[in-house]
Amino acid sequence: MNASINRQVLLVEKPAGKLGSEHFRMTNGVVPEPKDGEALLRVRYISLDAANRAWMHGATYRSAVEANTVMAGGGIAEVIASKDPSLKPGDIVFGDTGWQDYAAVPARQLSKMPKLEPMTHLLSVFGVAGLTAYFGLLDIGKPKAGETVVVSAAAGSVGSIVGQIAKIKGCRVVGIAGGKDKCGWLTSELGFDAAVDYKDGAVFKALRAAAPDGIDVYFDNVGGDILEACLPQMNNYGRIACCGAVSQYDGAPSATGPRGVPGLIVVKRLIMQGFIVMDFYRRRDQALADLQAWVKSGKLKVEEDVIEGLENTPRALIGLLAGENRGKRMIKV
Repeated sequence: MNASINRQVLLVEKPAGKLGSEHFRMTNGVVPEPKDGEALLRVRYISLDAANRAWMHGATYRSAVEANTVMAGGGIAEVIASKDPSLKPGDIVFGDTGWQDYAAVPARQLSKMPKLEPMTHLLSVFGVAGLTAYFGLLDIGKPKAGETVVVSAAAGSVGSIVGQIAKIKGCRVVGIAGGKDKCGWLTSELGFDAAVDYKDGAVFKALRAAAPDGIDVYFDNVGGDILEACLPQMNNYGRIACCGAVSQYDGAPSATGPRGVPGLIVVKRLIMQGFIVMDFYRRRDQALADLQAWVKSGKLKVEEDVIEGLENTPRALIGLLAGENRGKRMIKV
C-alpha cells in the first residue's frame, strides 16, 4: 500500500433501479491529516451489508450517502496517528471508515476492539453481525426452550448466527434461504432442524411442513413476501424481531406483502418490533463474553466470505444483494 496515496471508491450516482458497477468509480485521493480529537486510520477490512444499499435511498439511522462522495461503510482499522488521548498508534478500532485505504475519524465515533486473531471475527461473530443476532433474538425475540424459531436470510451474516444461538437456547430452528446448497449447509453444518428454499416458490406450504406447530419467534431480515408467508403461521403471543428488509432495498420495491398485518397482529396478540444494534451497546461486554464462549466450545460456527482488494468492493456488494454470500461478507483492503 502506497502511504502517500489514498485509494477511494466513490458513489458517483444514486441508482434508480438495481445497483450496478457503473454507479461507482475508483479514484486516488490524499491521505488525510487528523484534526484535534481525531485518529488517522489505515483500513484493514470493510464490512459489506445490505444496509449499504439502503443508505443510498435516504437517511436511516445514519445520514444518506450522497453522489460523488466516498461510499460509506463500517470497517476494522489500525490507528496510524492519533490526536486524541483515548487512542494510540497500533490500536484496532471499528468505525465508519468508508471505502478507502485511509480515514481520519473523530475518536468518539470509534469503538476500540480487542486484539485477537483472526481479525475478521471482529466484523463477523464479535462485530455488528454477531451482536445484531444476539440482541435481536434474545432481547426482542425472547425465545424459550422448546419453541420454534424461524429466521429469514438464514445463510447470511446475521441469520446464520441467529439460528445457532436459538439452537443453543434449546429451540427448534427453521431457516429460510435461497438455493439447495445453502439450505443443505444450514441443516448439515449449522444444526438447523429444517430449511426452506424460497427459490422453490411455495414458501407458505414449505414453512407449514417445516414448522407444523407454528412459529413462536420470527427473526425477519427480508420483509416482503417472506414476512407475509410467516405472519399467518405465527402462534398466539408470538414475537417478530424486525432486523432488515433486504427485499425492498435494491431496485423497485416489492408491490406485494405483507398484507393483512394489523388484523393478524391483533388476533394473534403478536409483538412486532424493529431494533438497531447500537441501542444495546451498553451491554456489549456480556454479549461478547457469551459469543466468545460459544465459539470456543464449538457450539457456534463462524462462516466468513472474505474477498481481497478494495477495487472489488462494488462487485462484492452487488453480489451480496443478489444472495451470493454464505456467512459474513467483507473486503480485505
